[in-house]
Amino acid sequence: MSIKDWNPLTSLSSTVCVSSFQNLTEPEKKTSQAQEVINVPKQRKLAPVLAVLPLALMKFQKAPKKKKVKSAPHKKQREPDDIEEGPCGIGCIVVPYCERFNDIRCFLFFFCILVMTQGIVFGLIDLSSSNFQKDYSVRNLQKLALTLSYDVSSCMVAIFVAYYGARGSRTRWVALSSFLIGVGSLLLAYPYLSRIYWVTLPSKYIYFSILGQIVQGIAGMPLYILGITFLDDSVPLHSSGIYLGLGDASSTLGYGLGYIMGAPLLKAPKNHSFHESSEDDDGHWKWQFVWSIDFFVAGLLAWSTLIPLLCFPHDIPAVKRKQQTYLFSDNLKDKKFGPGIKDLLAAIWILMKNPVFLCQAVSKATEFLVLIGASEFIPIYLENQFIITPRTAATLTGIILIPGCALGQFLGGVIVSKLQMSCKALMRFIIITSLMTIIFITLIIFVHCHPVQFAGINENYDGTGQLRNLTAPCNENCRCSSSSYSSVCGRDDIEYFSPCFAGCTDSKNINNVKTYYNCSCIKSGLTTPDSEGDFIDAKPGKCDTKCYTLPVFFALIFSAVIFSSFSSVPLTLLIFRTVHEKLHSLALGISYVILRLFGTIPGPFIFKMVGETSCTFRDINKCGQKGRCWIYNRTKMAYILIGIGKWHILSIIKKCICHSFGGWKFKVECCTWCGPSCWVKT
Repeated sequence: MSIKDWNPLTSLSSTVCVSSFQNLTEPEKKTSQAQEVINVPKQRKLAPVLAVLPLALMKFQKAPKKKKVKSAPHKKQREPDDIEEGPCGIGCIVVPYCERFNDIRCFLFFFCILVMTQGIVFGLIDLSSSNFQKDYSVRNLQKLALTLSYDVSSCMVAIFVAYYGARGSRTRWVALSSFLIGVGSLLLAYPYLSRIYWVTLPSKYIYFSILGQIVQGIAGMPLYILGITFLDDSVPLHSSGIYLGLGDASSTLGYGLGYIMGAPLLKAPKNHSFHESSEDDDGHWKWQFVWSIDFFVAGLLAWSTLIPLLCFPHDIPAVKRKQQTYLFSDNLKDKKFGPGIKDLLAAIWILMKNPVFLCQAVSKATEFLVLIGASEFIPIYLENQFIITPRTAATLTGIILIPGCALGQFLGGVIVSKLQMSCKALMRFIIITSLMTIIFITLIIFVHCHPVQFAGINENYDGTGQLRNLTAPCNENCRCSSSSYSSVCGRDDIEYFSPCFAGCTDSKNINNVKTYYNCSCIKSGLTTPDSEGDFIDAKPGKCDTKCYTLPVFFALIFSAVIFSSFSSVPLTLLIFRTVHEKLHSLALGISYVILRLFGTIPGPFIFKMVGETSCTFRDINKCGQKGRCWIYNRTKMAYILIGIGKWHILSIIKKCICHSFGGWKFKVECCTWCGPSCWVKT
């Protein structure tokens, strides 16, 4: 063979082929023969110079290409600009020992602490704002700003935080919420640290309170939107209900703790309107200082979670969802949403065309509307129906009703996760729990107390006066004023607006309690001594209604709240299961905007007007302006409470029946977890 005929590639391949074939074992020969059969079609496309290469060498050359083609189908595909999971640490500071805490359960622990902290702030805000509006000289515009600042600020940033926050590190956004909650708490505490007179409050202190609530509203959106979606994406599909239930329950428990912390401060010091007294001024300063301490504690508790939350990576490692395939149309499945405003508007338009998502968002808004109304109405109801003090009513509401709501939210998430409910099963679950809530609320009407006789309201001073008129011949010379409500109960078991309207001219202290005698409007018992030999006509306070149904009332309300709270987590899961995972955060953001616009913002005003319809007597000053309501119709209040609950529950049932049985006129695409029969075209 001449040099021109010698081909180095052919010689090398022949040598390698012989040596490789001699070293093959019997299984390897079978594998090589199988590969030879598989690769026969591929040999036809090879150049003639490569046709003599051994099959093993050809396989070795193609191996890297196969690895490049391979992808992990079980792994969730995120946006290209998202950052992969990393170690537990802050920047380049990574402690290997801390890797054991790089787990979703540890994140849930700090998340629940932070959510509970803001719940505490919410409870303190509600009680402290009522004191601001009642005892300080705050103008109407400032009252409106104090009421709406939190809801308006959260509504304005919700969509932007949801869309742009989901494109980056959600754990960093939650850590930002921790910082802002602490700052907002300090801003809310600042007005209480200034030693000022009771009556006049400079506007700058009001503005600090408004700014604090604005910061709290901004801080809540990354927490309740990005934190919730991070939990849902980081746990197995059927376990997300438990994690979401724990988050919701923590927020409710935090609100209850704030309510309990602030309830003892509801009653202001005596003679607080006379700032000339240094003793009263010192008492007012101590009262303010206790309020500021509560906000300081909440701020420090929020900041305690800042560093641990910063240590979590962008994604929790080793978390895989069992099913990640969605039955969405190809244009939505492959669509990339950029950072521009046009992409944001396009994503919003996609969600607005989803009627199932809109209905669930409206249902959550209705739920919060009723919760806001109940929190405003139930303390007044307890105070007037069962004759208890405002402090006791607020404490009982926080101790009994708030744990019921938290228990219902947690159990709802556990039941949904353990039973692995589909979309239709979730809706049926909501219908059943709503029906149970209606039953318990309806039973409340049978446990209300009958109204007592009130002179000038439903009793005409033993025939000498007129109804709806506190003045009668027996007290017309006393020049009584209705601007100061201090009820007394006479020996005739009739309640009077004040000792003056009862015609009392003398008083004496018995066991440190001021009692009244020589009351011209109280006919019976003027010459009859009591058990201690004292001639007493009236005692301060309301008359005993001899109504002992308060435990039964709380048992029914507690049960109704539990069953009503069962639907909290299922409603959130329905939003996740009917919206593509790319739009989960934005869907929650839009739902929070709907919740604010139709729930928490109009809620206090709507239920305040509804509650005022049961007022039978209110304060009217010399200029003819109406003041606060002094006396309520208890029977009408019971019917209003029942109507509030039924209106909420019936709205949820109507939406669920419409969805569950195919009321919508087109198919809504959902995840494979719901099954192919989740939504059908009718």
